[in-house]
Amino acid sequence: MSAMGSEAAYDALVRHLMGPLVAYYDDPSISEIMINGPDDIFVDGRNGIERTEHRMRDPAALRALARVILQYSGKRLTPENLSLEARMPNRSRVHIVQDPAARAGITIAIRQFARQPPTLQDLIDSGSLSEAAIDYLRAQVLGHRNIIISGGTGTGKTTLLGLLARMMKPEERIITIEDVAELDLRMPHVVQLEAQMPDAKGRGGVTIRDLFRATLRMRPDRILVGECRGGEALDMIQAMNSGHAGSLSTVHADDPMRALSRLETLCLMSDVDVPLIAVRRQIIEAIDLIVQVRRKDGRRVVVEIAEVAGAGAEAAGYATLPIFQRGTGGPESPLERVAAA
Repeated sequence: MSAMGSEAAYDALVRHLMGPLVAYYDDPSISEIMINGPDDIFVDGRNGIERTEHRMRDPAALRALARVILQYSGKRLTPENLSLEARMPNRSRVHIVQDPAARAGITIAIRQFARQPPTLQDLIDSGSLSEAAIDYLRAQVLGHRNIIISGGTGTGKTTLLGLLARMMKPEERIITIEDVAELDLRMPHVVQLEAQMPDAKGRGGVTIRDLFRATLRMRPDRILVGECRGGEALDMIQAMNSGHAGSLSTVHADDPMRALSRLETLCLMSDVDVPLIAVRRQIIEAIDLIVQVRRKDGRRVVVEIAEVAGAGAEAAGYATLPIFQRGTGGPESPLERVAAA
């Protein structure tokens, strides 16, 4: 901890600065608190995204809250750092953007950390997954298949990633790589790695790609990448193809085909000059399964589980084979098996 003192002291200060918003901070049904300004605040709860009637005192109070949140993570607001990620004392993930990048002033988005991670039974009860789909996914995880969870922001990708990881054997050595640590695996042999921003003098920065290279030297049985956002996608694909099967990650995309295309784009963002056809071949060989998640009317549901179909190196694109899908009724339709694996 920093010189400010204990974690409890930080938590008490955060609560004081949040004022009336602390009720949402303590509410397990609230998944996100979005502070667009001191009098423009939304929360994401059981009924979806709603504007609140609560307000912060003034812009100075909002800026003070941002400073304390960042200080807990060893970061600070500077003219050079207009957009920063951090973690709160209760492990919630925070993204802060300050002016002039945020035209209205300080903006804070708090992704609440689940104090009690959902269980597989919770997903069945909510209709997010069927028992048959869970049995299928468990077999794929235990079979060391490489799985990508695809979906938009706030669709529950990280939550599902954690649930799949907890299907792994307890003796396996799992290394997680994240921008901001969110996964809460509660398993016996887990190493959590977290990227670090450089200080004001450009020192001490550790990127996701740095952590990936370190991970490969740490004898992982499984590698979990919280989210592929850049050139680290190529590192992950190459690791999957070179003895690290059974890896899991997430990507932002609207369907399985777009997930593969997104991975392709991210691989091409690396500083390694790899021909497009070679990237496609590696992705096809590496990725076994895409799990597509979506959000509708406040519910997070799995809408499709698709296998990546084999294709030749000359393939112009990708092909997927749906194994489980929801009917035309959308999220309210049951998730049903549509093909044999």
